[in-house]
Parts: sequence; C-alpha cells; structure tokens
Amino acid sequence: MTGIGNSGPLPKQLADAIERARVVTVGILSGNRNFEGRINLHVKANYLASPLLCIAYAIAGTVNIDLETMPIGKNMLQKDVFMKDIWPTRNEIEEMEKQVLYPKLFTMVYSDITNGNSLWRNLKTPESILFPWKRSSAYIRKPPFLDQKEKRPDIIENATVLLNLGDEITTDHISPGGSIPMDSTAGKYLTSLGVTPDKFNCYCCRRGNHEVVSRGTFSSPCLFNKMVGFTAPKAIHLPTKETLDIYDAAERYRKDGKTLIILAGKNYGLGSSRDWASKGPWMLGVRAVVAESYERIHRSNLVGMGILPLQYLEGQCASSLGLTGFEAYSITVPTQLNPGQLLDMKVDSGKLFTVRVRIDTLAEVNYFKCGGVMKLMLQKSIT
Repeated sequence: MTGIGNSGPLPKQLADAIERARVVTVGILSGNRNFEGRINLHVKANYLASPLLCIAYAIAGTVNIDLETMPIGKNMLQKDVFMKDIWPTRNEIEEMEKQVLYPKLFTMVYSDITNGNSLWRNLKTPESILFPWKRSSAYIRKPPFLDQKEKRPDIIENATVLLNLGDEITTDHISPGGSIPMDSTAGKYLTSLGVTPDKFNCYCCRRGNHEVVSRGTFSSPCLFNKMVGFTAPKAIHLPTKETLDIYDAAERYRKDGKTLIILAGKNYGLGSSRDWASKGPWMLGVRAVVAESYERIHRSNLVGMGILPLQYLEGQCASSLGLTGFEAYSITVPTQLNPGQLLDMKVDSGKLFTVRVRIDTLAEVNYFKCGGVMKLMLQKSIT
C-alpha cells in the first residue's frame, strides 16, 4: 500500500468485516510514518520496515511469524521456503540496478523537463494578472484567510472547547491526507457538487479547495475526543448536548459567534508539517490550543495562522487541573507580549491557572498581533 491511503480502499466486504468485528488490522510499510490509519483508514497498526521486508511479510501474509526461523511459504514442490532463501545478495541487486537504471535515462528526462510534455504545453491559461477564481471548481477555491473580519486575536473570552484530546495527536489526526469517505462531511459536500465517489480523490489532492479541507479537519476515525468518550471524529455541541461531526459542531458555534479552543496532551501536532493542520482548525473557528507540549514546526504554523499556542506549566495537564472541556475559558494577551510569557487563564467555574504562551520569538509576536503571517504580508504590501 502507498502512504496516506492513495492505493485506494480495501474491498468493501473486507472493510465491512473489519468494522463489524472491530479487528485491529496490521500494515507493513516502507515509509516515514506509521500512525494509525496512515496507509488506509481500516488499517490501525502499522510497522515500518525495509522494502524487502515488506515483500517478505506480504508473501507470508501475517505478522505473527519469526522470519528467521519460520517458512514464509512453499515452492512448487511444496517444500518450505525461508526468507534467507529468497533474500538477494548485494551483487544481485547491483546487477538489477544496471539493467533498469542508467545515466542516459536521467539525462533524457531532465534535458527537456522545463518544457513539459504536449499535454502541459497545450494547457489553456488565462491572460489576466490575477487568478480568475471559479466558484464552480471542486479543486481550487478562493480561500477566506484574508476576507473575513476577525475579532482581535489577543482577546479570547468565554471560549468553548471543541475538542479535549490526549497525547500524540498527529497531523494525520488533525488534517488527514488520505481518501475521502463517501459518508464523511467532505464526501457529502463533494456529492452536493455532483462529484461521484469514484472521482473524490484524496484530501491532499483537494487541498486547493478550503471547503473540502475544512470539512476534513479532525475527521480521522482514530480521533478520541474525551468529551465524547469514544473513538470517532465527533464533538459535542454543548448548548444542545448533541454529538455531531466536528465540522457540523464548529459551524453551529460559528453561527452563534463562539470562539473555539482545543485542549491537548503531549506532542500536539506530531508528524508531517502540513500547513493545513493549522489552516483547518482556524477555519473551524479555533483560536487557541492549550497543550502539554508541541511539535516544533506545528507550533510555529499555529502562530502563523493567528492561533494562540498555550502550554500548561511543567507537571500540569487538563486532568490534573480538573478540566473536562465542558467549561468556558478566557485569556487576555497583553499588548506588550514577550516570547514565552506566563499568563493566567480563567475558567467560568472560577478556577484560575497559569499557562506559558508558546510564541517563542519577537517575529512570531508580530505575526500573532497581525492575525497571522498572511495578514502581516498583506498589511506590508498595502503600506
């Protein structure tokens, strides 16, 4: 299987059986991430291995095997075949490389790479200076990052918790890149545009359409929201106590004019440094994250979108402070903010606790005050 599910779905009968029996299926991949659901939404446990080991496990058809002592199959004579019997030598690999890889192949490809092929050269392009956005496009839409009037990013008052998450929340949880399920919020949106399921493609290929990606934000089936109490991409709309898809809950809060925040544990934002993992939450109305710790690049990306990254003090977390996510939170960032400054966060229950602002540099302070990097660049271009 390829990364992030681009090899396509499992056969429906197999996928249905996995869901019905709640089986923990296993994948062996030669990639750079082994998060839950990384290669397919129905494959929960994933292990990294060399390409040769991936083939060996595929032949064996199970991970419950000792490849050094147990046979991986039988030959035509029904004799046991062990991995060592088929493992190629370095000389065999080099001989194969000579047959399929040679310098002329690369010089031939790269000699004309700037011109492209005939399909590329025959593409019709608009002559206008500005890109002519098409409202009918399901792939590229004009994003709202510079259009919406925003509340001041330095005042968060009576904010509602959208999600109360645990440790190791990855960018795959926040912004899935794989296939778009037909019954997902994004799938229903594409269906409303007349796109058939076989043309859905994947989230990564649709990331030029903010409507798709915002609906896909936090849509991983591996997500566990403590406020809901079970594993699913769901949130509770507190005024009505309804359990909804996260996008639908966020939309209701947006219509009510509510600011949203997220509570999280250790290493929030692990994994691939996707910009949509910060853009997506911003579009849902999230304006602050309170976590025990952050992945370095994701923390920076949050600041770049005008989302305030806050960190519990050492030894503290949501559970130790008695926070459930069913409270309302307020914090005011001072005009003269210093990197790493300590601030008090108020809870509507009367509780007060101290957090560290994880805006780590003076440049990031400037980004945040402007509402993010894009708004800062717009201001500079105007002035």
